[in-house]
Amino acid sequence: MVGVVALVLAVHDIPLANHLESVERDRLATKYERDAFILGGRSEEALEEGVAATDTGLNAMVLRYASEEEVDVVVTDSDGVGVVASDASKIGQDLTNRVEISSALADGEPQTGERYSGTLRGDLFFVAVPVLSGDRRVGAVRISAPESIVDDRVNAQVRGLLFVALLSLAIASVVAWLFAASVVRPLRRLHSATDRLAAGDLSTRAPTDAGPPEIRDVAESFNSMADRTEQLVERQRAFAGTASHQLRTPLTALRLRLEQLAIEVDGDTEMEDTVESALAETDRLRRMIEGLLALTRAEDAAVGPVVVDLSAIVHERAEHWRPLADESDVRLDVAAPTGVFVSVLPGAAEQMIDNLVDNALDVSPTGSRLTLSVSAGTTTTELHVIDDGPGLSDADREAAFERFWRAEGATPGGSGLGLAIVRQLANASGGQAELRAAPGGGIDATITLPNGRPRSA
Repeated sequence: MVGVVALVLAVHDIPLANHLESVERDRLATKYERDAFILGGRSEEALEEGVAATDTGLNAMVLRYASEEEVDVVVTDSDGVGVVASDASKIGQDLTNRVEISSALADGEPQTGERYSGTLRGDLFFVAVPVLSGDRRVGAVRISAPESIVDDRVNAQVRGLLFVALLSLAIASVVAWLFAASVVRPLRRLHSATDRLAAGDLSTRAPTDAGPPEIRDVAESFNSMADRTEQLVERQRAFAGTASHQLRTPLTALRLRLEQLAIEVDGDTEMEDTVESALAETDRLRRMIEGLLALTRAEDAAVGPVVVDLSAIVHERAEHWRPLADESDVRLDVAAPTGVFVSVLPGAAEQMIDNLVDNALDVSPTGSRLTLSVSAGTTTTELHVIDDGPGLSDADREAAFERFWRAEGATPGGSGLGLAIVRQLANASGGQAELRAAPGGGIDATITLPNGRPRSA
């Protein structure tokens, strides 16, 4: 808005300033010409009688006018000799070499213009008029001033216009600020609310008590949408949690029946294979339900992040998984400097490490190596779980974080929820999870977490 006002003022006032400068210069010329005629009328009789030089009243009038107007005044006789002047050096001096005086005496017409003055060594603005007694020219009056003085008086008027323009711009700035307070600020608060909702804060609501009616209507519509979205998400989460809990009881009963059946069919090879397959699928279903419950808990995490020693957790989880790694003939290495603290949801670091190590052991060939490393940066810390498995394509590494996604040839029995849980926990902790290609062809599962400061004892 201020920019528009400034543009309008520039388009309007620049031509106006040029016109005002021209008008003000013409006004000064007209004023000096009028004053010169008045002085000429006062000096006519004295010039005609040849007593102008001794006319104290005329001399006083010329000096007073020159002082008040800050100009130079000279009255000449019919021969162009100065008889009365504000500058005493011009009295008795032949001034016919001044073109404006000689032209006024010769033509009997007022002369107005500008010329270079050798005396001033600069431009001179002048008005020269003849002093007439009937048809006879008895002298001339010249009023002159340095061009700089005339420019200053013209520019004073232009500065007045500039002051008005700046005052208009200041008023426009105040109006723009008031407009921003009533319109832009509510829009910014609404924009901030949409960002928070998009980031996952479903409790976000936009203020509806400020701004024009149109913005309030938009804010109310946004709040209605947020309410509906929160209800839908809560229902979905409640359904996932409730369904998972409700499924655990019949699933446990089913497993007990299958185990009982396995005892009863002992010796029947075909039935034993069928029951074992059913038990395996039951275990897979149980792991899937546990994964859904873990994912629901991660999405519903109400507590904030805490500061933990990531290095200590990595070493502790490595010792937990080492027997299984030895059983699979996989070497488990740890490279984690001590005292690396990160900010993470309670229990999330352990759960993310367990899921990544579990996945890595499933794809690690016999005799390979599995490495857990911690790399601390200025503001974030990276946890790496690197395997020597077959790896994944670029598209598969990104798709692996989707729920229930499983790679071709994956070990049977997985739920397809482990990496989804890892990413959800990492995001909820203010970090991120990604799968990178390892130098040896396997997978470098990387968790990036914000650094934390340990509490002082």
